[in-house]
Order: sequence, then C-alpha cells, then structure tokens
Amino acid sequence: MTQLIRYLTHPQVTIDPDVPVPQWSLNDIGAGRVQALVARGALAGTTRIVSSDETKALETAQPLADSLGIALVVRPDMHENDRSATGFLPGEVFEAMADAFFAKPDVSTRGWETSRTAQTRVVAAFYACLKEPTKGDTLFVGHGAVGTLLYCALANLPIDRKYDQGRGGGGNFITCPAETLIPQHHWRPMEDLS
Repeated sequence: MTQLIRYLTHPQVTIDPDVPVPQWSLNDIGAGRVQALVARGALAGTTRIVSSDETKALETAQPLADSLGIALVVRPDMHENDRSATGFLPGEVFEAMADAFFAKPDVSTRGWETSRTAQTRVVAAFYACLKEPTKGDTLFVGHGAVGTLLYCALANLPIDRKYDQGRGGGGNFITCPAETLIPQHHWRPMEDLS
C-alpha cells in the first residue's frame, strides 16, 4: 500500500495585535475544525505527525497525535516565514506584504525573510524528517506561506502566490505519494480528508 505524505495548514486563529504572531492560538472555528477531523478518524493510517513549533500549529497537531496515540514530532525549522521585522499588520497591509513576499523571492520586503530563504528552510526540514523511516503515512502540520513554498518546490513550480491556499483562514492540505513526493492535488479543505 502506498504511503502518503500530507501537509496540513493550521485553520483559523485568534488575531491579536498584542500577541506575537507565532503565539497566536486557534479560534473557536479553527479548534472546532480540528476536533471534527479527530472525530472522523480520517488520519487512521498516519503513524507520524510533524509540526512547526508555533502555537497555532501545535494546537492543530497535538489533538491529532493524541487521537492516534502517537508522539508529536516538533520541528522549529518548519515555522512560518519570519515576519518579526514588522510584527502584526492589519488585513490589507498584510496582504500587500504577502504579495510582495511571493512576487520577489530573493528580496526582503521591510525585513521579512525572503520567500527563497523560507522555501529552502522548509524543504530541507521536510526532507530531513522523511529520512527517518515510518511504516504509515506522515502528516506535516504548518502554515500557509511556507506550505505554499513547499508545494511549489514539490510540484516543480516557480514561487508564486497563485499557488497559495487562498484567503479563508487556512485548514487546507496537499497529499503526495511517498514514492514520488509529487502533489496529487492543489490545496483542499481539511474536511475533504477521509
């Protein structure tokens, strides 16, 4: 049977300008979506879950790992793109910065980590995890921007925001067979996991 590798982005979060972005938590909608995924048992074949160390990713990954009775692997190098130079940015300002992040992969806009650097980091972490064998499927839990950069690398596509999961708060996944690591589909909502 084919082993599957999935990357799941955390779902909706509580946006709080007074809290550093990496420490944001899932909001009630996001937490509810995670609990619904747990209840469906859709990840029964998963034997390894690897998460970013950001709060929102951990709050997505830990309930899934607990429901499967497996230890959660935390990889700090799978964090979202480093935006600490600006911190919180309101909606449209953030969207413009995200557009610039993807549009100019080798240029840092207002001190943000470049998308090329973030892609190199997350791809290296992804492959390092896969060097450790497992008998079942692997689920990576992370973030929209670096997840898109990983998707672009695996699909042999240029860095471009058109491959992003889109607005809506996250909670989307891609799937790759372990043999090829080529994505089988574009981003799909976590509710499609079965």
